[in-house]
Amino acid sequence: MPSTARAGAFVLATALALGFSSTAAYAIGEKNNQNPPGPSGGADKNTLNAGVGTTNITVNQVSGGKGGSSAKPLAPVDPNWRPPACWYEPVATSEQVKAATDQLKKTPNENLVHVTPTLSWGQELMVNTYEKGKAANADTKAYKNFNLGKDGKFWRGVVNPDMEDDPAAYDCEETLFWQDAGTLPKIANAPTPKVLASYAYDKIKVPDTKVELKPEARSTVNLPTWVWLDKGTFEDVKVRAELPGTGLWAETTAKPVGLHLEPGTADARTFPASGDCEVDDDGSIGTPYTKGSSKEDPPCGIAYQRATGGKPFQLKASITWEITWEGSGGTGGDLPNGTFDGTQDVEVQEIQSINR
Repeated sequence: MPSTARAGAFVLATALALGFSSTAAYAIGEKNNQNPPGPSGGADKNTLNAGVGTTNITVNQVSGGKGGSSAKPLAPVDPNWRPPACWYEPVATSEQVKAATDQLKKTPNENLVHVTPTLSWGQELMVNTYEKGKAANADTKAYKNFNLGKDGKFWRGVVNPDMEDDPAAYDCEETLFWQDAGTLPKIANAPTPKVLASYAYDKIKVPDTKVELKPEARSTVNLPTWVWLDKGTFEDVKVRAELPGTGLWAETTAKPVGLHLEPGTADARTFPASGDCEVDDDGSIGTPYTKGSSKEDPPCGIAYQRATGGKPFQLKASITWEITWEGSGGTGGDLPNGTFDGTQDVEVQEIQSINR
């Protein structure tokens, strides 16, 4: 039987055999973890206050991303790209696992402890596995006296909260296991710098895409509208992700590399013809309009060929961001480019002439 099927069967068999399918679940670990949906429990002194729904990865935007509340997340250009659905993290000390088990001894028929993202154990399994050293089955490890006195932590699977509906979210079903301090588990879905970089990808926030236009208020049929972005508006955005207690970190950087224009009507020409405006060496896109340039072709712009007639065209401006990362241990690489769209109204008028 495949390991995932074995894990699922064991979850079901354990729940049915012990009658725990609807019992409240205590959870162990650090304060940043939260319980998944459903009954949950807690206790004092940060012993039983955690669950499996939220990672302990910390994410901080190091630079860029000006725009405050208007900053928005990127959308991957590759529709098939997905961030990691689950991974393993250190979640509890020996003392915390012991305290959780001691609590179960006091209320054996009321509470459980999460040992995987989907599986919770009661008193008997916790005592046998983590106190007496008796493995629950051939697929689980056992420990004597909770490994008290040893330097390290117990690890458990974590589900990416943005990927809960992905089947791969249930690939981290190793039961709560010990890892010595300063080491990383050598198993599938162990955390890596690339996992952190990919997780940070979804946390990148970039400024809203609103381009400068000239003429500002109203364009004229067949006369170019100049489009540009100043170099200070769009700069590199860097996000750092760290997994405490592991020495793992990654910094994911988004760099603007191009602007794509869609006029909002088929009756228009874009400059260049592809509608793709490249980023200049100084970080700007396009060239600001100057007096006397109204009849010139702009390096980045649009010429509308009919008037709006009371309903403005919706100019769509999409910024493409190149995504790279670097991390602990000299690691690094590329991730799929991201994009962010913005729309704005453009009014277009007919050329007015006066006959004398």
